[in-house]
Amino acid sequence: MSDSYPQSALREWRAHMGHPATLVAILGVGLVLGVAGPFGTDVRLTLLPRIAYWLITVLLTYSAGTLCDAMLKRPLARFGFWVHLAVTALATGVAILLVLLVVNYIVYGWLPDRDSLPAFLGTNFAIAIIVSVVLATVHRQSTPVEIVSNPVRILDRLPLDKRGPLVALSVEDHYVRVQTTRAEDLILMRLSDAIAEVGDTKGAQVHRSHWAAFEHVTTARREGDRAILTMNTGTDIPVSRANVAKIKEAGLLP
Repeated sequence: MSDSYPQSALREWRAHMGHPATLVAILGVGLVLGVAGPFGTDVRLTLLPRIAYWLITVLLTYSAGTLCDAMLKRPLARFGFWVHLAVTALATGVAILLVLLVVNYIVYGWLPDRDSLPAFLGTNFAIAIIVSVVLATVHRQSTPVEIVSNPVRILDRLPLDKRGPLVALSVEDHYVRVQTTRAEDLILMRLSDAIAEVGDTKGAQVHRSHWAAFEHVTTARREGDRAILTMNTGTDIPVSRANVAKIKEAGLLP
């Protein structure tokens, strides 16, 4: 792969945070909380400053949570789903708490004192853990709802905002990275099972750890007795010596 994992995770995070559906959801939640004024913000702030406070808080806390999830996927992949889920939820909770402490100090000039600190940390940390566990469970369920109209069943395993034409599948520890023209995500499954769900997408397994969709190959080049496919997403996919014949048959190499 042409990118290091942190770069790939950051690119995935930026794509998710910049997606219109994400921005609309953050705007909606921020407006609702701004009008409702929970946790005493209705007393401390007037309407417009309160809405601004909640919009910023929702944006920063959600951004911190999704960044933790993106950065921890690969390092925790070998430990299995539940360990991954627990550690990600813990990291997300800590990140959200730090964000809340900073935001509250900037807006109110307030930090919890010795008496109020346990209640403040306990309440917010519990909320953060519950939310991150729920979101992680929803997004990482590996049993999709069958969609008859979509022959590429692997896409049913992705969040809606990441679904698009299938570009490549790549093994990362016990996970398969599913890359589409819109985004990418990790799914806990074997590469062989993922390939069985590509439907009518024209492509092939070109390496023991990689499958590529031929229509999304922009260039193909030789490297000794092997080859490299560059996809239209900018990702490089290696082709093993035993599979060079496949890309020749597809007309990608002379």
